[in-house]
Amino acid sequence: MATRVLAAAGTLPVSVVCDDRDVAAWAEENGATVIWRPGLGLNGAVSDGVEHLTREHRAIEVVVAHGDLPLADDLTRVTGFAGITLVPDRHDDGTNVLCIPTGVGFTFAYGPGSFGRHRDEADRLQLPYRVLRDPRLGWDVDVPADLELPTTP
Repeated sequence: MATRVLAAAGTLPVSVVCDDRDVAAWAEENGATVIWRPGLGLNGAVSDGVEHLTREHRAIEVVVAHGDLPLADDLTRVTGFAGITLVPDRHDDGTNVLCIPTGVGFTFAYGPGSFGRHRDEADRLQLPYRVLRDPRLGWDVDVPADLELPTTP
């Protein structure tokens, strides 16, 4: 699944934020840059990764996509909006893909209910946001039953 997510980035530069040596080796083998961030947890690692991309690579926009998206096909369609793009999971609970402008002080809040918290964060920052309910990017794998993919997403 994670390899598919990397491929879905297309021509976008890809970094994998991680704290696992096997994941880092896999990322490098697949052409991604590794941002090593041990012991920060998901939200801390994402925040630190975005800060690194802003500071070191002068990124002006960052797409955060998780590696459990078995139907991911094109992450470029979430870019280019003058604000925040949210792609919720198919239950409108989690946030599968998020595109944010850098330098705005966005606070990540992944975990159950993150979609609502990320919308609230956009409101707190007074940034426009759009919600893309995409059946391909909205399908994530949280439990074994999620591996039973739809026939036509």
